[in-house]
Amino acid sequence: MVEAGHLYRSAQPGAEDLAAYAQSFGIKSVINLRGAHPGEAWYEDEMRASRELGLRHIDLALPARRELSDAQLFDLEKALSDAPAPILVHCRRGADRTGLAAALYVLDVQHLPAKAAAKQLSWVYGHWPYFPSGAAAMDRTFEHAERLHSESARED
Repeated sequence: MVEAGHLYRSAQPGAEDLAAYAQSFGIKSVINLRGAHPGEAWYEDEMRASRELGLRHIDLALPARRELSDAQLFDLEKALSDAPAPILVHCRRGADRTGLAAALYVLDVQHLPAKAAAKQLSWVYGHWPYFPSGAAAMDRTFEHAERLHSESARED
């Protein structure tokens, strides 16, 4: 959980998981950070469960081991702000891309300091940005997003 009633994070959920999250937390939207994968069992299960549960489903194909482009950052931030809440955001393991999404939510939606937001990219959630994992790309993306956020705040 990132913020009760607003944003929850997880690893790849199965259909039963989605049903349980919808029941327990009132989930209305799912943001899949792995992108669309028609024909793959996990994706078909997720899409079927989302339809059956009446969830809004958003696919964003974000790289797990490369920094996000500004356009990808914008799409992620827009999805986090526009999707009906409560939102479940997930990637494969729920650690790196999901950690970035959670950190951006804390920074952009909750308006908490970057230091508090960066805690979402932590080993506590399975995020390990050290060589050779490649997961440090999410940390660099967050640092870039934080700079953009700071610049935007100065302009306001």
